[in-house]
Amino acid sequence: MSSPSRPISFRGRAMLAAALLVLGAAPALAKDAAHAAGVAVAPQYDTTHVYIATADYDAFVNSIIATFGGKPSPRITANIMPVPSSTQAQYVWTPVGNLSTFAFQTPIPYPFGEERTGYLVTDMDQALKAARAAGAEVIVDTFKDPIGLDAVIQWPGGVKMQLYWHTTAPSYGALETVPENRVYVSKDSADVFVHDFLRFSRGKVTSDNRKADAGEIGRAGETYRRIRIESAFGKMQVLVTDGHIPYPYGHELTGNEVKSLAETLDKAKAAGATVLVPPYDAGDRDTAMVQFPGGYIAEIHDVKPH
Repeated sequence: MSSPSRPISFRGRAMLAAALLVLGAAPALAKDAAHAAGVAVAPQYDTTHVYIATADYDAFVNSIIATFGGKPSPRITANIMPVPSSTQAQYVWTPVGNLSTFAFQTPIPYPFGEERTGYLVTDMDQALKAARAAGAEVIVDTFKDPIGLDAVIQWPGGVKMQLYWHTTAPSYGALETVPENRVYVSKDSADVFVHDFLRFSRGKVTSDNRKADAGEIGRAGETYRRIRIESAFGKMQVLVTDGHIPYPYGHELTGNEVKSLAETLDKAKAAGATVLVPPYDAGDRDTAMVQFPGGYIAEIHDVKPH
């Protein structure tokens, strides 16, 4: 025989109300999190695009792996463009950032080769709608590749990037450190670019230093403006200059953060890479510029303890 029910106490009613409030809030919190990320997925799906000569392909991939660790995917040969073409293609996954590498067997269709990165998006139509609304121009409209969809967009200042979506969602492990997409823009376009990209990425400015040490870009004794951004796509460093940039600065696409710059440079040199600019003390980090077999240039840095 069941015992008769008793009225719920005031404390019980309060606890029940709180529980219902939490349950009711859960979908809203999930929706807010999805809204905050926008069409982005995660930083490990932001890949640097590297175009390499076929003759240099093996040496380049082997050097990257020997320097940073990681592994390559199987290499394929396919048409991954919206027009007839043929390229060898291979992912290179490293703990400090991933690469999409291409060795074209036919001439490279315009404007490919000018885009700096590929960002995975949750929905291509929504991504292009968001990019246009934020001020980007779609310079290559949606096209199919063997595993999904792609498009190329351009921001004020001429910054080009590819967006991609896979039919079967990829699953990559989280990175040990998130690389920086290094973007050089003029003083005329810097504020517009940052405003528009923040609107698209739903990111935030983590620092805006108008008197950063220009020794970071080869102009010791001077200052320049450096803006750092973080979003669900990853990190970005916006370098605002007058265009008077000594080589090799401006040729790099990505800055990779490592645990020890000295040890990484030793590995790079042993693997056939060339240190173009030796370590420079940039205050919060030590930074160097390295060229890998085939010509690809990367900024590499370690961060000093706070």
